[in-house]
Amino acid sequence: MDGTSGLTNIGSSRCEKLRWKGMYIEAEWDPTIQHSNGCAFWCQHTFNCLGPDGKQSTSSSAGRGRKCYEEL
Repeated sequence: MDGTSGLTNIGSSRCEKLRWKGMYIEAEWDPTIQHSNGCAFWCQHTFNCLGPDGKQSTSSSAGRGRKCYEEL
């Protein structure tokens, strides 16, 4: 897949416990379908959108700066 396939491959600095729907769907990117950045993230520690520290779990916030961060 190329970089336009959505959130199927988020950077390696993210927390190991960050999850999103794209991790569980294997589909090739289709250029005839409009790209969407809409994505729901969750934490495998809490199983909801907030991490154990009470902060939101997103691709940009679930990183090394958090106490609950686990390296990939």
